[in-house]
Amino acid sequence: MAGEILFFKGTKSRVIFLAFCLVGTCLLAEAEVHNLTWEVSYQYKSLDCYKKLAIAINGETPGPTINATEGDIIIVNVKNNLLMENLAIHWHGIRQIGTPWSDGTDGVSQCGTMPGDTFVYQFVVDKAGTYMYHSHYGMQRESGLYGLIKVAVPSGTEEPFTYYREHGVVLSDWYHSSSYEQATGLTSIPYVWIGEPQSLLINGRGKYDCANLDASVCNATSPECAPASFTVVPGETYRFRIASLTSLSALSFQIEGHNMTVVEADGNYVEPFATENLYIYAGETYSVLVTANQSSSSNYWITTNVVGREPSTPIGQAILNYYPNHNHKPPTTTPPPGPLWNDTDARKKQSLAIEARQGYNQIPPHPDKVIVLLNTQNKVDGYTKWAINNVSHTLPETPYLIALKKNWLDVFDQTPAPESYDYENYDIYSVQNNTNATTSSSIYRLEFNSTVDVILQNANTMTANNSETHPWHLHGHDFWVLGFGDGKYDMKNNDANYKFKNPIMKNTVPLHPYGWTALRFQANNPGIWLFHCHIEAHFLLGMLVLFESGSSMVSVPPQANMGCGKTKSLMQP
Repeated sequence: MAGEILFFKGTKSRVIFLAFCLVGTCLLAEAEVHNLTWEVSYQYKSLDCYKKLAIAINGETPGPTINATEGDIIIVNVKNNLLMENLAIHWHGIRQIGTPWSDGTDGVSQCGTMPGDTFVYQFVVDKAGTYMYHSHYGMQRESGLYGLIKVAVPSGTEEPFTYYREHGVVLSDWYHSSSYEQATGLTSIPYVWIGEPQSLLINGRGKYDCANLDASVCNATSPECAPASFTVVPGETYRFRIASLTSLSALSFQIEGHNMTVVEADGNYVEPFATENLYIYAGETYSVLVTANQSSSSNYWITTNVVGREPSTPIGQAILNYYPNHNHKPPTTTPPPGPLWNDTDARKKQSLAIEARQGYNQIPPHPDKVIVLLNTQNKVDGYTKWAINNVSHTLPETPYLIALKKNWLDVFDQTPAPESYDYENYDIYSVQNNTNATTSSSIYRLEFNSTVDVILQNANTMTANNSETHPWHLHGHDFWVLGFGDGKYDMKNNDANYKFKNPIMKNTVPLHPYGWTALRFQANNPGIWLFHCHIEAHFLLGMLVLFESGSSMVSVPPQANMGCGKTKSLMQP
């Protein structure tokens, strides 16, 4: 029974279930069951007024918001109606304790669901907070296959802040080229970069300049691209749950004339701090409190803009609607452009400001080992890749977790993944004389329940004077963010600068240009878990690693997770 969650019959909307705890204790509890049916298909959408194919769930892009309460059981019946491509959906931030087969990662926990088939994801939302879901197959996420997960505290539990009502905000960037075109360019010689997005969307709505384009292609009057509107009652305080589902862009989010108080990050309570703008990276979620304390005679702009890259993308716009004004009445002011795109110091300042809320902090244990991950852009046989410690990672045809359970040693490289690099001699500020790297499907094998420090080290790309921001996301765990720094991490001295007083726990964290980020996690969730850059193009080109621990405790592979690679031999007729 190790690592499993057992479900028993109950009423129509509630069941009694037995939840296995990793320390060996079983708890009996009652939970609500959310049984959802989703049909995933391509639909023509004009999200930024420009008509193109998007991936929709039950016709919606973004997909439907999942609203649940901590401890609830989520069952999602996902039918793949994409006709010509497979599908996998990851429940980002949900730790899948006892349910690793529902993590939704193609090549790791499952084979992609084939066209016409239905896959059933079943898991418990074990912690209140703001999360997201998105495709984890190829580059489908940027085609619109994503949405928000909102998990409330249990009845009778109070959060450490109060508010009147809440709004959900999904931020995304939007390309007019297809993910097929982009993936082809990225994996070709010569290498073709995807470029900057055409639009930024707020809740699936943006505004592209339709000048000189036929109305059948781009219609500025389409109701699909009217700006999203968030209604507030004067004098009340609102919680905005914000998720960044961008495929490339780091963003700043701001509300004209209003400060925001940050109170939650990736499902963990934050020591509150006020800010005029919120920097948010792909894969991150935040909750901010906003008080409607301005004049109610008009509405106000909500904007988002690209940071970290020199933008050619217009700002994304939405409306903060003060009741009783019409919800689409445009403000009379100019939309705030947001902060400068290259103000790296301001972005690092916010990263350093985020601390765990007192009374909700967890003290990190001492580490058992340290792994240093150098992030570089490289060449492999003439192809442009992203690499970790000079290794660009490739996913095997057979999912890792199934291979581990079946002891199929020939599925992936058994050579241990490199745990460091030549940090004494490597110049992080220069293009290397030899940019060649290797490829591998190797993994990191961690002792179960061990505590691991991971140091992310940034460096120059293959372009002079260029280092990019990388948002790193860990599946199956939260981690403590212990520190950020400039330049090369000093293995002998930098740990003295770690933040051991109220370090925030997150599942996604930025690695800033020419800097380092230190995090710590406990390998206490049986399985094998991705840790990767959340930029779609970087992930496609190998910017990922895998952590295995306690996989022997995981239940036998379900038949539904099979159908590719060596698993074909296990398929029952």
